[in-house]
Amino acid sequence: MIKKVVALCALFLVFINPVLAKELPDFTELVEKQGAAVVNISTVQTVHGGGPGFMMPMPPGMSEDDPFYEFFRRFQPPGGQGGGQDYKTQSLGSGFIISADGYVLTNAHVVNDADEVIVKLTDKREFKAKIIGADRRADVALIKIEAANLPKVTVGDPNQLKVGEWVLAIGSPFGLENTVTAGIVSAKGRALPQENYVPFIQTDVAINPGNSGGPLFNMKGEVVGINSQIFSRSGGYMGLSFAIPIDVALDVQNQLKSGGKVSRGWLGIQIQEITKELAESFGMKNTNGALVAGVEKSSPADKGGLEAGDVILKFDGKAIATSSDLPRVVGATKPGKEVTVEILRKNAMRNLSVKVGEMPDDKEEAVKPRGPAKAEPNRLGLMLRELNPQQKKKLNGKDGVLVVDAQGNAAQAGIRRGDVVLAVNNTEVKNIDQFNKLVDAVASGKTVALLVQRGENTLYVPVKVNGAK
Repeated sequence: MIKKVVALCALFLVFINPVLAKELPDFTELVEKQGAAVVNISTVQTVHGGGPGFMMPMPPGMSEDDPFYEFFRRFQPPGGQGGGQDYKTQSLGSGFIISADGYVLTNAHVVNDADEVIVKLTDKREFKAKIIGADRRADVALIKIEAANLPKVTVGDPNQLKVGEWVLAIGSPFGLENTVTAGIVSAKGRALPQENYVPFIQTDVAINPGNSGGPLFNMKGEVVGINSQIFSRSGGYMGLSFAIPIDVALDVQNQLKSGGKVSRGWLGIQIQEITKELAESFGMKNTNGALVAGVEKSSPADKGGLEAGDVILKFDGKAIATSSDLPRVVGATKPGKEVTVEILRKNAMRNLSVKVGEMPDDKEEAVKPRGPAKAEPNRLGLMLRELNPQQKKKLNGKDGVLVVDAQGNAAQAGIRRGDVVLAVNNTEVKNIDQFNKLVDAVASGKTVALLVQRGENTLYVPVKVNGAK
């Protein structure tokens, strides 16, 4: 009996071991061939009048109460010192050589505002690098060192990546040069908060402070991405890492190399995701498309006829499945190009011709309606007040009603004090009486879509209507 068991075990190992060996990848050859093209990047920055401790910048407008407050931390370890006087901080990151004459790709946040950038090769040589250009929106930077005959990476096609495929990162986490970590592709085309122009590659490769700007390789030894961000509540690796696809990065570096800056297409609209409730209020059968929540005056979108409440379904022949698709497609369009935009407006399909503009660098000043008021809540739970002339002026002459308090359904939907309601189900609001008539015409239990101006942004908020007053 024992002999039979031993024989069966031996047979099992004969058949199973080759399978296991085949499924577990061997990264040794990849690392030997590509490791020399990965560099360590250290920077020195003078901080003027800094307080105690150095904190990485959070996305603009994000409060500490926001659930995403600790969502995406940049990878340089914190440094700095107190005292309120000028002091120097040092940061670490990674990069990789893309040409034998010394061009290196890394993250923009690794070299932004640096007074000095030092590139260290695997053979211990060090070079001062010149920043050719950096694009904060894509988080890509191109730097140059004066050297020749350098090892360089081979570039792959990130579009050929498959979810579940093995990938490998090489970088300098916590300054530990040429550290190799591996994992799989967890998702593709991932949209992240505050990052509208990059379809991120999500992986479970161990990425930590100092890995920023390092390459992500496929099993062929080709670079398919730049490791850029992590999801972390502690500042360290938690199993969720994000890389910029290399084709996006190369497009940026080509523009930086030729002109020192990146030119992106621009429409001049504010958009939001279409929820099930918004789709119901607009009479839509699904939630496909990007909802236009606001149109800037005299912008390309305004000149092309786009209006708040339009749902963009196709842009220049490309389908827009979700709102996060639109910024990437528009941004990749050459400014000045005339494109066809397919929209849904009040249950009717239309095609508009829009000439794409160039994205401006500066944002317009926020509109902040203010002022106390006395009012009574309506069927939505809103207490409203008419706008004064100064508030209308800040809204570029738009009509609307000011929210002084929100209760019940309105509060639960996210309406807050200081919001200005511009429209109800795409009908512009002129005053409080007209607003209440529009709401009173809606059956109890149905949902209305309120177009709300909040600061410099506009957005649609679905609110369920209560019974009669």
